Amino acid sequence: MSHASLSPAIDHPAPTPQAAPAAPPAELTLEERLVLVNAAMTVRLDEAAVAYEVNTAHIPTDPVDLADVVTGPLDTQPAPLPDLYPTPVAAVLQRAHHRLLTGGWCKDVLVDEDGARCMLGAIRIEARGDSGLEASAASVLLDAIRRKFGDVDSVPGFNDAWANGRNPIRMVDQAAHLADARGL
Repeated sequence: MSHASLSPAIDHPAPTPQAAPAAPPAELTLEERLVLVNAAMTVRLDEAAVAYEVNTAHIPTDPVDLADVVTGPLDTQPAPLPDLYPTPVAAVLQRAHHRLLTGGWCKDVLVDEDGARCMLGAIRIEARGDSGLEASAASVLLDAIRRKFGDVDSVPGFNDAWANGRNPIRMVDQAAHLADARGL
């Protein structure tokens, strides 16, 4: 008999696998954090709404007729233009600027089919038939344009060189300031 056969068979337990160390929590993305904040805020707002209803349930209220609260404007016409400039040329340029802002700007024609006007068309209508006033206003406008943009041939040429009216309209306003400074 061998020595190995004398010893009783011992059943050894299998080694227990050790648990891997817990991985640190992954950092949340911005979108995940926003979702969590949104959920938390929704819960807080719901709780506040319930608290408000509970706290104000004892207050008697009458229904509100929206017709008493919501009113529209009585006059939908454009606001009248205040007379800022006392001199005639500056006043014509100011009115022309206002007309371009309210009536629209166009290029390649004095007045388009929608009633929008170019710079010279706005000056012409606001000069109200006074050709001397119209010429003076156009001259001051051309001077203001040349101060800002250098050698420009004419007001219509400057007007038609733009795709939108932002710069032409601004130049009419600057010409009104210039005319006022010159006392015209």
